[in-house]
Amino acid sequence: MFGNLFEEDGEEGFSSTSSKGRAAKGGDEPPPPRGRSNLCGIKNQGGTCYLNSLLQTLLFTPEFREELFSLGPDELGCLKDKEEPGSKVRVIPLELQRLFASLLMVDQQSATTADLTESFGWNSSEGTNQHDVQELNRILFSALEHSLVGTSGSTFIQRLYHGTIVNSIVCKECGNISQRQEDFLDLTVCVCGVSSLEEALWNMFVEEELFEGSNLYRCAQCNRLVTAAKSAKLKKLPPFMTMSLLRFSFDFAKCERYKETGRYSFPLTVNLRPFCEQNDGDDADYSYELFSVIIHKGGCYGGHYHAYIKDIDHLGQWEPPDEDCKPKTQKKVKEVVKEVCEPKLQTDDPLSVLTAIVAQEPSHTVLVDQLGQKLMDKIGSSWNKKFRKHYGPIGKFLQSHSDVFMLVSSGTRVALKGNPPSPVTEPTVPPEQSINSHLSTALNPEAAELPEKEQGSHWFDLNDSTVTSIRESDIEKQFQGKESAYMLFYRKTQLHRPREALNNPQYKVPPHLIQMAQEENVKLQQMRENFEATNNTVELHLHLAPCYRLENGALQPANKEQNGSTTLSIDRRKTVGDLRLAIYQMQELWEGDMALTVAKSLPAGLHLYHTLTDDNVTLYSAGILTNSDLFVWNGREVCGATILTGAEWEPVLLTVVRPFLGEDVESEAGDRGVREEGQGAFENGGPGLKKEARGFAGGATLGEVREALGEPKESLLCQEHKGRRKEEQGLGGGGGASGWRVFPADDMHRTLKDLSLKDGDALLVLEPQSFDSSVFTLNGDVVTVTTPSDCRWLQVEFRPHAGGEVEKLEERRKIKVPATGNMLLCEVKQRAIEELQLQEDPPGKTLILYFLVLVYRIVCEELSVRDAGVRLMTTLTLCPGKAPKASQLFLHFSVGAVPSAGIEMDIIVEKSCTVKECLKKMLDAVKLEGTCWHLRRLDWCEEVGEPLMDEYASLSELKISSGETLVVTEGQLPPKGFLKMSVWLCLDSKTMETDFSHTDSGHGDEQMLDIETAGETRIISPLCASNMAKLKSVGQVEISDEATLEDLKTQVLTLHALQNVCVPTIAFMRLWQLEGWKLARILRGQQLTLRKLKLTSGTELCVQRLLKEEDLGPKEVLLHVRMGVPGERFYYPPDELVWDASRDSSPCSLRSCLAAHYSLSPDSLLLAKHHPDKHIWEEISNWSQQVSKKKKKKRAESLLGAPFHLKDGDTIGVKNLLIDNNKDFVTLEDEQGQQRLREQAEQPRKGWDYFN
Repeated sequence: MFGNLFEEDGEEGFSSTSSKGRAAKGGDEPPPPRGRSNLCGIKNQGGTCYLNSLLQTLLFTPEFREELFSLGPDELGCLKDKEEPGSKVRVIPLELQRLFASLLMVDQQSATTADLTESFGWNSSEGTNQHDVQELNRILFSALEHSLVGTSGSTFIQRLYHGTIVNSIVCKECGNISQRQEDFLDLTVCVCGVSSLEEALWNMFVEEELFEGSNLYRCAQCNRLVTAAKSAKLKKLPPFMTMSLLRFSFDFAKCERYKETGRYSFPLTVNLRPFCEQNDGDDADYSYELFSVIIHKGGCYGGHYHAYIKDIDHLGQWEPPDEDCKPKTQKKVKEVVKEVCEPKLQTDDPLSVLTAIVAQEPSHTVLVDQLGQKLMDKIGSSWNKKFRKHYGPIGKFLQSHSDVFMLVSSGTRVALKGNPPSPVTEPTVPPEQSINSHLSTALNPEAAELPEKEQGSHWFDLNDSTVTSIRESDIEKQFQGKESAYMLFYRKTQLHRPREALNNPQYKVPPHLIQMAQEENVKLQQMRENFEATNNTVELHLHLAPCYRLENGALQPANKEQNGSTTLSIDRRKTVGDLRLAIYQMQELWEGDMALTVAKSLPAGLHLYHTLTDDNVTLYSAGILTNSDLFVWNGREVCGATILTGAEWEPVLLTVVRPFLGEDVESEAGDRGVREEGQGAFENGGPGLKKEARGFAGGATLGEVREALGEPKESLLCQEHKGRRKEEQGLGGGGGASGWRVFPADDMHRTLKDLSLKDGDALLVLEPQSFDSSVFTLNGDVVTVTTPSDCRWLQVEFRPHAGGEVEKLEERRKIKVPATGNMLLCEVKQRAIEELQLQEDPPGKTLILYFLVLVYRIVCEELSVRDAGVRLMTTLTLCPGKAPKASQLFLHFSVGAVPSAGIEMDIIVEKSCTVKECLKKMLDAVKLEGTCWHLRRLDWCEEVGEPLMDEYASLSELKISSGETLVVTEGQLPPKGFLKMSVWLCLDSKTMETDFSHTDSGHGDEQMLDIETAGETRIISPLCASNMAKLKSVGQVEISDEATLEDLKTQVLTLHALQNVCVPTIAFMRLWQLEGWKLARILRGQQLTLRKLKLTSGTELCVQRLLKEEDLGPKEVLLHVRMGVPGERFYYPPDELVWDASRDSSPCSLRSCLAAHYSLSPDSLLLAKHHPDKHIWEEISNWSQQVSKKKKKKRAESLLGAPFHLKDGDTIGVKNLLIDNNKDFVTLEDEQGQQRLREQAEQPRKGWDYFN
């Protein structure tokens, strides 16, 4: 269970030179120093929280620690000699010594137990498996005793922890006493049916068990069955008493384990005199004080351990965790000082609150993930509850106040621009001096003086890597509940610590371990200094004014072959003046003033924003980050042209579209193309439209744009019709009609920013005579462009270099090939090869076709143009390579990570190829060996998704298609029966309501799922309940399919992203199953297994927080009911209604339930079910009945079956006929939705006209 923890030979252990868990990787962030508590935590290897809690308890047992440190190398050996034959190296105590020394003296936030667990003989999986801490305590002590045989410390476990119990049986007939002694390491005390530790000890050592009736005792002296009394007493008390609480029990009626969560109190000091055999000594001989509590949070099938520990030797720096618990006098004094030193915090102003939080941090930075928790600690309310409605998400608020806040450390931390890091000119404190002062701050009573009531030993919560101060009164919170005490550690009150041991972490630590810790501290300090220097070095791109000219509303390089930028590396803690001086030294020939302006490269060109004017401000405070662009100029003009700076003048790159109606205008277009050289190239595709990319200042009006294009005032400017998809409009490609909206005259005075025009938007320019042609038709304010239907061609572009190689534009060649929908792509390729004269260039290679839609996808040459999905009058790319056959698949793959530019590879395999064979070919392609690999697909957000579990299934059976990307992942396939499910959080339960009174926004009544991932919100797909459900991804859970729904909910609540969500118990949480981004059903039945609930790996779950407890039965249906507004065609906001259909699922039952809900008569209600996908209402008749063919009698129909199939989340409309004469449930939005469905049904028919 615990690996080879008992083994102790030359092969066991772990070398001190191992890099596992020792040093950070090159370029990685070094481990942070200790926090305010000055205590070191222990890293969790995945499931070793139980080990961490026990090790911290042993560390804070000074007597155990000193006994371990008293064993020198002459008795234990040296780790460096453990590989030598014949050497006896006791690896476990040596690694335990090193770990304790690191925890005491190395300046790091948390230490690793990798070397210690390696000395146990654990493999990689043992670190992720959780075990019982009481069992580990016994096995670890046994392993230590076994390892220390033959040393001076062979008996110290026995002396410190072992006691003796004497069991007595007294014969009631003759008075004979039979006794038996037994040794104990810890006492296991009962919890079930007992309210306190004293009561459990009383039952164990005071109460007698009588043997009477049919359960008699055979007395050795009487030689017959007699009445007797059995009792137990403590005979020998150890210095340290360990109590293990029997929290986990077995229910024989239900045949399952469960955890006792009832109240079970235990004292801080306990007197064991009543429970001892001999009780004639002093009270001090029997008195114990509590110094450690190991706590278990969770259920009997999993959870988390952490420890409350008393700092006996005052090694840590204790700070009051709660201001309210401080003495009133001290609190008043602090409040007076705070009022004098700090202005009053405005809790209603989020800018003031966040600024105060960041400013009060010692490093002047806060992790973005922890900012919400610090805000709640500061004002007692979360961001979502207090500010989100008016200010939006906290991340967007920080970005919108970039003049106050700035993101550092790759966007993981937020800092104030007025609080930069310390400048490089500050003297560096020597590492040893810094660390020694940090570790022994408590030695100077003047430096850190505690209030009078806070003197003495203090308690800390050691939770893996985190160490926080707690109060003694917090221990009472662990008497009961899911998070409660599991093991208690007491020490005799007679054990006093010497004065020299207090505040001295080096007390009785061997010199070689002190030296090891000091060397490690120096190494860590050097790593932090190097990391700080590297982290503060930024690369700036300098753009020099002489290399640029103003063109198309933006700055363009004067020489197209050169980008005009220079890279400069500089420390961001330096000032703007230092940067200006460095640039002067680089540009010796620069004359006159020098202005440094922050720039940004946009699609239209380089644009300038704000100028750095204060030379005394650091680059960090000025918001200069790595890869920032700076424009170096005189601050007024570039090549005689005035430059407009600022966000309001950001240039917009528009696609200017003009008519191109025939050969008579070809020369004119050619002349215009020459005149506009450098402003955008034409892409002429025969009769129809021609396009040109042009940039304009965002602050320019539409009229100024028309003038810049040289068009008369009578010309019309049109914008693409937003109601149609861009890929269906056929811009310049021909083969159909496209719609354009004419800008009204009033829009000529509005700027491009006001009109929401953005990069890539198309602008059609038409002169009045253009409507004389049949190509352009004006209907109201809509222009329809119809290109000739006889233009049947495909444009083929030849690229000699594939796979991302650099190629020159002149190497690309284009040719138009006449084509029809029935022509095979291999014929198109052959004609293109002949026209381009590629028969012998390149030699020895075959050419394939790529069709560009949104991303590159390969097309099969054996298919026709229509069957391959290629539209006429589009562009195909011809690249060197081998073309796949109809029976083959063209796949992309990468190794070990999400594919990105430059690391994605291609492969062609047969469709009948199995997953295992495909994996072998991919490994051979990248020259990898081994069997510890498996394939995974990419999920919907382009991240590594679920594995391909069936290695012997063919790719066609798994529905893998050409162009799909697979990821070769290291490791064995996960075991079957183990589910991995994604969890989403419904941010606001009100968003689950149906809103039929909204205005049309292009989505109608369809419910849309608003997904928030990594601070980004986007709409994914329609749902089924006619509302907007805003969800946030909170992570994934991995759990066995034999676990119950209750276990699943408990594990969901342990997700880090849900720690701040207030859910008292799982009864206040509703768990939905998502299918195709639709809220399919509510999971119910707390004791049902996930297998019975038919949950599979990859299932999407949605968590909804409730305001009251809920436990839905198997036939209770959650409905959204909406009462119609009398005389109107919309409804009141919805109500949630739980309808119990277990006894009666007829319409009469539902009508009675709704009548009780609205306090109306059942006969006055008219009901209907809404179908949001069809935008129709299905009326539920008052007298709907069916006739049974067998029994020949009527029975009421069930709404759970056909035709209604009521289920969770369905919407029921209600009409009160007493005051509402309108019996039509259809709303205006329903009619609009039905119209859209009819239009969408007609669009596929028109699409085939391109191929006819």
